[in-house]
Amino acid sequence: MSDNKFGKKSNPVSRFFSFLGNDIKDIGVTFRDGDWKTKLSFLIMGIGPILRGQTLRGFAYLILEVLFFCFVGAFGGKYLSKLGTLGTVETMKKNRKTIYGDHSFLILLFGLLTLIFIVLLIFLWRMNVRENQREELALKQGKKLPGNKADFMSLFDSNFDKTLLALPVTGIFVFTVLPIIFMICVAFTNYDATHQAPTKLFTWVGFENFKTLFSFGKSGFGSTFLHVLLWTLVWALLATFIDYFLGIAVAILINKKGIKFKKFWRTCLVLTIAIPQFVSLLYVSKMFDNAGFINATLLKLGIIKSAIPFWTDPLLAKITIIVVNVWIGIPYLMLMATGLLMNIPEDLYESARIDGATPWQMFVHITMPYMLFVTGPYLLTSYTGNLNNFNVIYLLTGGGPKSMSYAGGAGGTDLLVTWLYKMTINDTDYKMAAVIGIMVFIVTAIIMLSVYRILPSVKDEEGFQ
Repeated sequence: MSDNKFGKKSNPVSRFFSFLGNDIKDIGVTFRDGDWKTKLSFLIMGIGPILRGQTLRGFAYLILEVLFFCFVGAFGGKYLSKLGTLGTVETMKKNRKTIYGDHSFLILLFGLLTLIFIVLLIFLWRMNVRENQREELALKQGKKLPGNKADFMSLFDSNFDKTLLALPVTGIFVFTVLPIIFMICVAFTNYDATHQAPTKLFTWVGFENFKTLFSFGKSGFGSTFLHVLLWTLVWALLATFIDYFLGIAVAILINKKGIKFKKFWRTCLVLTIAIPQFVSLLYVSKMFDNAGFINATLLKLGIIKSAIPFWTDPLLAKITIIVVNVWIGIPYLMLMATGLLMNIPEDLYESARIDGATPWQMFVHITMPYMLFVTGPYLLTSYTGNLNNFNVIYLLTGGGPKSMSYAGGAGGTDLLVTWLYKMTINDTDYKMAAVIGIMVFIVTAIIMLSVYRILPSVKDEEGFQ
């Protein structure tokens, strides 16, 4: 990291503003020292390259500028102008005829899209200025500008990476970036079941939804959010590390010398992977039901006098979920651990045996350090994956059992992600679902960034040799 003139390390914010200042200064210098073609390109994008014979590049900039102003003038502008209020004219009925007013949902969506297009146009405009700067400098140095054919062929040669990435980047923007920005904006509105476009408008409410989430009053979500967050973290921790260590233990047992029918045991475990979770988890859910196979068998044998509340008792439901997750999680870890165990140098174990090490000491000082070093990133991604493990929770319990003491329709085994889903589908409380979505992102990002920086395999890639 570079030092500034005061001898202190610069932070990302100061570096950004320093870069921005230098870029603005460069734009000013380009306009001041540029020829009339460059100056004209500041207003009409691409005109400079067109006049210099770079018609392919020039028309690309010019067409994009024309399309932008056509979009804003004919469509996006009207939504952008109402983005501050999200609409003021409500839909009403007059003489048995519905007169549609403003549509808050479309105003927010297309208003955001227009803002993003404005940002993209500014970026393209800056590229256009740089292009003029490069062309003018090349001509002053006596160089010849590439022709249109060379420009076109470069899309499949030197610039093929840009051509190849154009479609995926567009897809990421449309299906990932825009929905995320839209969700964040919804968290600052009152968009819910009583404010459904187009019949009812919704509007901006600032941080009111976040106050509701952290409020511990009667109408607040604070206690429920704290309970669900704590269970989400505990569930992810147990689901990750129990499966991890048991998977390694099973792999070591199966690989141990003298164990017969190794292929048979591996096949039995792999079968749980072959069966879709949607089928297996729903079947297990019915097995542990009050009238399911487990309770029916125990009652018939006289072992219990009443059905065990596997899914209706909150604590027992959580324990059952963790046990069932072990059944579906161990095979993955067993297969991964089997491959890694075969890659540990046998010389390490031979040297340890010569030094008199016991099997437990070899496991603690050789096997586990190697496994943790190699699988550190996997453990991190597995933990964050379990934070958002929708399938296991929802297919087994649906987030239940329900409780009147929980706000927002949350149940005793709900994770943040299943709570978010139920708010969206069952309660159509989009504003609070969006707030919880933001909290899921924050929790996941903090854990990912904090743990990733201290992983041995990241800090010292050649540490285990």
